[in-house]
Amino acid sequence: MTKKQPRILIVDDEPDTVGLIELTLLPAGYELSLAYSGEEALNKLRDETFDLLLLDVMMPEITGFDVIRLLSEENKAIPPIIFLSAKGQQKDIDEGNALGAAGYLVKPATRGQLLDAIGAALYEAKR
Repeated sequence: MTKKQPRILIVDDEPDTVGLIELTLLPAGYELSLAYSGEEALNKLRDETFDLLLLDVMMPEITGFDVIRLLSEENKAIPPIIFLSAKGQQKDIDEGNALGAAGYLVKPATRGQLLDAIGAALYEAKR
């Protein structure tokens, strides 16, 4: 029996950032889905199931924080969230934590930081 690989939705409006994250996560064996806007992320989260959400905060129109607020208002199940953002002030981190973040990484995060945060969030979700 083959073990199901964790499915991660990567959401960032910067294609270069998404590409770098893909280069890190694909060799680690994760199944990836990509979204380049908050609206695209909402559509995917409404229609599909993910084990983890890697979510940029600063996106035009619908921010990462707004994505979580909108899903919560719809009473949608939300997978563990790791926010990945250039916004690294404590108030931003606190807001992410208040929205239920399993992690908050400030860009540019290292490959190790990203893999460690994902591993920890997935481990906690299984407990």
